[in-house]
Amino acid sequence: MAGEVSTGSATRKPRSALLGAMFLMATSAIGPGFITQTTAFTARLGAAFAFAILVSILVDIAIQQNVWRVLGVSGLRANELGNATAKGLGWVLSVLVVVGGMVFNIGNISGTGLGVQAMLGGLDPRIGATVSAVLAIVLFMMKSAGPMLDRIVVFLGIVMIVMTAWIAITTAPPVGEVLINSVAPSQIDVLVITTLIGGTVGGYITYAGAHRLIDSGTTGPSNALAIGRSSITGIIVTGVMRVVLFLAIFGVVASGAQLDPKNPAASAFQHAAGDFGQVVFGVIFWAAAITSVIGASYTSVTFLTTQRTPERTRNLLVVAFIALGTILYLVLGQAPVQLLIFAGAFNGLILPIGFTVILWVAWRRRDLLQGYVYPKWLLVVGVIAWLLTLWLGIQSLSGLAGLWS
Repeated sequence: MAGEVSTGSATRKPRSALLGAMFLMATSAIGPGFITQTTAFTARLGAAFAFAILVSILVDIAIQQNVWRVLGVSGLRANELGNATAKGLGWVLSVLVVVGGMVFNIGNISGTGLGVQAMLGGLDPRIGATVSAVLAIVLFMMKSAGPMLDRIVVFLGIVMIVMTAWIAITTAPPVGEVLINSVAPSQIDVLVITTLIGGTVGGYITYAGAHRLIDSGTTGPSNALAIGRSSITGIIVTGVMRVVLFLAIFGVVASGAQLDPKNPAASAFQHAAGDFGQVVFGVIFWAAAITSVIGASYTSVTFLTTQRTPERTRNLLVVAFIALGTILYLVLGQAPVQLLIFAGAFNGLILPIGFTVILWVAWRRRDLLQGYVYPKWLLVVGVIAWLLTLWLGIQSLSGLAGLWS
């Protein structure tokens, strides 16, 4: 990760690089906003939320297949590819992604505080957030930061899925109703779908895994198929977490329990498993938040630098990014639920811009793909997803203001 740069062969340690990229993408998406959004929207839509999840997963796969394939084959980061396409375009994209990444990271850092508060029974979230941020900074300052951070995101990703699946089994949701609504929903909410897409492939999350691949040297036409398969696997990991979390929350909602609007996810876990459920929630929420702090900081800094930037400089910028996000969180004191949901919707608006560059290169710039013949079916799927993100982004503009009401 942050401690690695492209060092040669496109096939160097491909398996470990692909695994690290998959989980970096997945854990970046599975953040506190992810959990907050899923809980809030499950309480609002009930079983109908299953349709929004299914649509978001299909769109996510279409987008990530194209993003990973184009960036991985070209060997260029998104900002470098943008500048190669049109002078200055990459830096415009960088500004948008970094601003969105900082907004998301404020939410991620506040999420670590909420997680620690739930685990320890009432500790001031500002203290928990500060300690967690310091921990992330220490990890990035270590000499073996790259390999260690890879292991951490894989381990914590597995922990989150296993613990959430256990809660889902405990709540015994009406699965039959969920299956029906996944294809024939009782209601459809456009802003919900936009926010889900923005929260899993919007902003910096779109490029987290692909940039990890590039930094590890797993690039070029010879790795195209492996890169494509890995992008799907990463989205499936994210989708599994979304589904088991939805089922866990829906089981509570379907039982008639009322969730605390100040912290709906925590109250849902408490309803499911009492005081121990509160601790489980804290562990999951903290793990989701700290891995997202890592992913947001690392990926945002890749947009502020190039592959020629020295490793130490990148690490120091990551540390500064985390520190700034922590200070902003402590100063602003925004309500976490509002901030986290806003971040997902905001990134959903950014998504069509960067994706336009990806599709243009796939269609017209074979020279940037080292002569690789881009699959027409994949380009068609990408254009359909692009049109959908454009429409969803326009529709969400009127709804963003309502998130703060």
